[in-house]
Amino acid sequence: MSSKKALIIGITGQDGSYLADYLLKKDYQVFGTSRDLSNHSLINHQRLGIKGKTEITSLSLDDPKGITGLIEKTGPDEIYNLAGQSSVSLSFQKPLQTFRSIANTTLNILETIKTLQAPVRYYNASSSECFGNTNGIRADEETPFKPCSPYATAKSAAHWLTDNYRKAYNIYACSGILFNHESPLRPKNFVTRKIINSVCRIADGSKEKLVLGNINIQRDWGWAPEYVEAMWKMLQQEYPEDYVIATGQTFSLEDFLSRAFAHFDMDWKAHVEFDQGLYRPADIEVSSANPAKANDELAWKARYAMPDVVTKLIESELNSVAV
Repeated sequence: MSSKKALIIGITGQDGSYLADYLLKKDYQVFGTSRDLSNHSLINHQRLGIKGKTEITSLSLDDPKGITGLIEKTGPDEIYNLAGQSSVSLSFQKPLQTFRSIANTTLNILETIKTLQAPVRYYNASSSECFGNTNGIRADEETPFKPCSPYATAKSAAHWLTDNYRKAYNIYACSGILFNHESPLRPKNFVTRKIINSVCRIADGSKEKLVLGNINIQRDWGWAPEYVEAMWKMLQQEYPEDYVIATGQTFSLEDFLSRAFAHFDMDWKAHVEFDQGLYRPADIEVSSANPAKANDELAWKARYAMPDVVTKLIESELNSVAV
């Protein structure tokens, strides 16, 4: 029997799957929730070899009673809230659904912890999108939020709810402000996955054109399996605090694109077209991070930055294996 139990809200997504794998290797009993529990939703667990090793419940996070019952039943030592609509672009099309899935879910979980007075440590998945355009400034834990999308606004609300419940009710609750982190488990609607998939097909002889929007945006791209380790480390500290999790290196989407084509000795300009319709109504031009606090206090430092991430994504795509 494991010495610790963890409940992962949103266990079948990219981060939830890698976190489940990480905690299982630490001999945790792992419980989780999924909005739509099906064989398709478990494909990430199958790719990581952990299908059937966790106990997963299909649960609507709009149901506070369901959340209360699940926490009472599982008795977790740690709760990781990774649930919610995760696409910035889609949030402009479905703002209400996005806000409810992120902010309302966070409130329901925190209220349950408060009401039950459960001796649990709570992790909230915050986002670099909350900072908005950093204008070249490397954002840290003290940088003000200026969200530029419904997704970022919802994440900001969830972040401050977590902060409020920590201070008002003495709950061990913290937020990881994660910058972009990629993996082979990233959904296909994300631009990084779109680029990697298309580049590999073109390198294999496809005559298609890769159609993109704004490639001048700048982001800090890391490797998702490393970032779940930082989540766990946050809940092992004596006191709950928020942390920026990132590589500390910023690159443009053009850099990402160029690196992917260069892997096959190709020039991206010969294979890419642009569509103004793919531009977002509002977008962050530059997103830069300062992860010094996590480096110092958590003894966590990203090993892989964008160039490494692109290589690992391509190798995985070619081998059809999640690393």
